[in-house]
Amino acid sequence: MLRYSFATLLLAAGVILAQESNDYVIAPGTRIPLGLINTISTKNAAEGDRVYLETVFPILTNGHIVIPTGSWVSGTVTEVKRPGRVKGRGELYLRFDSLTLPNGVTRDFRARVGGVDGQGGEEFNKQEGKIQSEGNKAGDARTVAETTVTGTSIGLIAGAAGKNLALGGGIGAAAGATAGLMAVLLTRGPDAVLARGSTLEMITDRPLQFAANEVNFAPMQPGHYAGSGSEPQARKSVWQRWPL
Repeated sequence: MLRYSFATLLLAAGVILAQESNDYVIAPGTRIPLGLINTISTKNAAEGDRVYLETVFPILTNGHIVIPTGSWVSGTVTEVKRPGRVKGRGELYLRFDSLTLPNGVTRDFRARVGGVDGQGGEEFNKQEGKIQSEGNKAGDARTVAETTVTGTSIGLIAGAAGKNLALGGGIGAAAGATAGLMAVLLTRGPDAVLARGSTLEMITDRPLQFAANEVNFAPMQPGHYAGSGSEPQARKSVWQRWPL
């Protein structure tokens, strides 16, 4: 009787192990491309603001789709730095917090940004994990040059009236350069902007494990939602659910 019971326990343990082996695991360090749903800018963003994204490419494990296209990802703005008036670029720091599959299954984590493909000239510093606005040295130089040319023209006209072209041109050029420099000093550099539709890469920081029944994405009945409550529009694209 005891041998039979022990064998039964071994059989039960084997069944449990077999069930666990059917789980699907997304390994740490997996890179997941995401599409940004809401625009973020250093001009109006603040620490703690929410970021909403969706997956744009399916992630597979053992030939099975575990994270389908259109899964939802939420994140947080962790730090914002406005661009300076003399130097310094706008900087954004983001963190990814959770993933929700189309059937409502959710996993929490603290993932980081691995890359950015924005629609502007923003740059991504991989070592520090920050998104930077483009520099504006060329724009500053152009501002000073344009005001210098304008000032020179005005000075030449004034010099011609006073029959001293050289003096008038020199005074005008100096005045124009000063005006251009003041304009640069009083104006901030470009803000860092991630427009809606920009692509960001998320790098997972931990294994994400899903049971076989959690990654079953068979068509659901109307009005049925695998998460809490009822959500008839759960299968709609995120772009339709968030008309920003």
